[in-house]
Amino acid sequence: MKLRYLAGIAILSFFLGGCDFQKEADAKFGDQHFKTAISLVELHKVRTGAYPQKLENLTFTGDWDAIALNSVEYKLLPTGYELNVTRGWVGQPQLVYPKEFWVGLGLVKSNLKPGV
Repeated sequence: MKLRYLAGIAILSFFLGGCDFQKEADAKFGDQHFKTAISLVELHKVRTGAYPQKLENLTFTGDWDAIALNSVEYKLLPTGYELNVTRGWVGQPQLVYPKEFWVGLGLVKSNLKPGV
C-alpha cells in the first residue's frame, strides 16, 4: 500500500514537473522565434528600404529560420508591422519584454507588446 502511494506521488511529481518544463521550453523557443523573425524583417528593411509585404518575401534565410517564421504571424501596417507569436515549443509562450526592447523597431503591434 505504501509503495503504491509513493509511486503515485512520483508520477504526480513527474507530470507537474513536466508542466514547468513545457512552460520553460515554450518561453525559450517562443523568445527565439520572435527575435529571429524581428531580425529578418528588420534586415529586409535595411536592405530594401521597406518592410516585406509578407514573410515569404524574405530572402537569404537559413533552414532553421523557417521554424521561427512558422511560429509567428506577420502583417504589414501603414506605420510598420505587426508580429505575433503563435507557438513556442508546443504551446503559446508567456513572454514579457522591457520597454527598451521595442525602441528602434518598426514593430508597432504585437500580442507581446504592452498596451496593445
